[in-house]
Amino acid sequence: MFFKLSFSQNTYDIVFPEKDEGEKCKTCYQIFNQKPEEVEFSIERVGANLFFQVNDIDWFNRLFKNPGDGLAVDIVAKDKYSCKNPSLPIKEIRGHLLEPVYSRDLKKGLDLNSNNIYQVNLGKIPMDLLNQDLEYNILFLSNKNLCRYYVIYDLKSYDWDLLDMGMYLDNLTINPKQIQSSDSQSLAKDESLKFIIPFKKNQVTYSKADIKPIYESLSLTDFNIKSIKIKAYASIEGIVSRNKVLQVKRGNSIVKALQEFQGSAIKTEVSASENWVEFFNDIEGTKYQYLKPLSKYEVREEIAGTISREMEPILKNHRKAVVELEIEKKDKYSTLGLDELLLKFNQEVAKKNIEVAKGIQNSIFERIRRNPKGLSFLDKMKVPKQKEFVDILNKNSAFRYMTDFTYALITYNELQELEKLAPNNAAIKYNLAAVRIKLLYWDAANVQKTDLNTQIYSLKKYGISEGDISRMLANLNIILSEYFLLQGDRTSKQNSVNYVNTNYKKFNSSSNDYLNLAQYFNKYGSPNMAIDLLNPKAKTIDIDEDLLFYYLNLTLINKELTREKSYRTIMLNAINMNKERFCKLFDSVNEGGVTFQLLENAFLRKTYCESCNK
Repeated sequence: MFFKLSFSQNTYDIVFPEKDEGEKCKTCYQIFNQKPEEVEFSIERVGANLFFQVNDIDWFNRLFKNPGDGLAVDIVAKDKYSCKNPSLPIKEIRGHLLEPVYSRDLKKGLDLNSNNIYQVNLGKIPMDLLNQDLEYNILFLSNKNLCRYYVIYDLKSYDWDLLDMGMYLDNLTINPKQIQSSDSQSLAKDESLKFIIPFKKNQVTYSKADIKPIYESLSLTDFNIKSIKIKAYASIEGIVSRNKVLQVKRGNSIVKALQEFQGSAIKTEVSASENWVEFFNDIEGTKYQYLKPLSKYEVREEIAGTISREMEPILKNHRKAVVELEIEKKDKYSTLGLDELLLKFNQEVAKKNIEVAKGIQNSIFERIRRNPKGLSFLDKMKVPKQKEFVDILNKNSAFRYMTDFTYALITYNELQELEKLAPNNAAIKYNLAAVRIKLLYWDAANVQKTDLNTQIYSLKKYGISEGDISRMLANLNIILSEYFLLQGDRTSKQNSVNYVNTNYKKFNSSSNDYLNLAQYFNKYGSPNMAIDLLNPKAKTIDIDEDLLFYYLNLTLINKELTREKSYRTIMLNAINMNKERFCKLFDSVNEGGVTFQLLENAFLRKTYCESCNK
């Protein structure tokens, strides 16, 4: 986008096209549109000098072919975006423009640095800017016409994978992954719980009796609570400090009540904030929706007194606590050492006490889980390869694979042998399909796609749930998307994307699953599909923090989306969860932010200045 030229600054000989920009920049646009994904460029600062860096010399030469093709740097200081400035004038040059460097000098000055990256000096930072917090925008010129004004965004990248399928041990077990972690520690589906406890208006404390129905409904009698994390929410009327103190007291009373159910200490974390998120969600479509564009201070002033009493049917729903429990199965063999467990396990197997042996096996797994290098210990478990022991053999094989994926082929071969012993065993059938999908994804074995599709569908007759089958089919189509894209079959690729988009609602998804789906849609479908997937969750107070910040990462540079009233609600959600992390998004790239130039956006700037201007 180009704006009316501001003549108060030196723009050298750069031409700012308006109506005819499409024609004048046609070649430049084509070269950028055809840029391979692996081509990267940036501005690197060395002392006072600024260098343009690029990793592909052929693309560089195509872009700067004519004498008037060139580069310039716009040096932008963060001070410009101080919240003390009431508004920002719209200009095509945001900071201090360095003199352009054109094709001849670009090629003449181009060097290969020690990292095998091509670089060329574009000029020096003025003395009066050297000690300021700076960012560097790039102007791409075609025949001296400004064709691309490029702001460098540091949008965080996330690893992504297939959806979690897990493996059947005693029951279906998954590998939970944090969005920003590569941990692969095994964990049963019900070992991490999140639920919501409402607060009554005049209730401050909770007793063991109050919590007992929740405790029993979650079947916590078989588990120890390792940690509790409580985010307590107050309704937005009243005094902020008093609201937060009240909610912390309520949160701590829940912790105390839960602690009474077990002797061992529970690690706790309690925090409090006001529930602006659900407030703005719930007034949509009511006579109070006029409050949505107002600042927090203005809303408080508006609803003080009579209106807050009128709104009590809405406000009462906003007083609640989001409780996250990390739990672990109680271990009846916790007093025994690993060697003692092994001896007892082998004795029970010899006696054919299968269920007892499986319980001991789980205790052995817990010990090994803390030290994955101990997987070789499984070889000491003496289990005959007979039909009556297939459940134990299946668990050993599946556990080994889940703890270390490099065992995939070994596990696959072991499961095939077990299938011969028990051809109708549902756990073995499921585990075989899960490993085959992973092998296909890694291209690590000769797995036939059509055979795998048939195998997945056949799981239904062995009692595998529709949701678990749908998850596997979604993973298969995620893999097929890449295959069809490489084959140039865009129609089939889109069919696979549409299948995933239509069917992911058939199964329960973790936060990590949502991350993987969003990145998949963003790459193979469209950014809007990823946004539509996450948008409803981004407005809920119990969304995983990392997933919410990934959504912001995906959408902050979308000028159309960020001007919607609902986007402010999403930002307030992020501020409630982690204000420091939210505010840091608007730091400079060098300081770990996305870019402070996001504050050019008036809608983002309003929320930032309201919450981060301290």
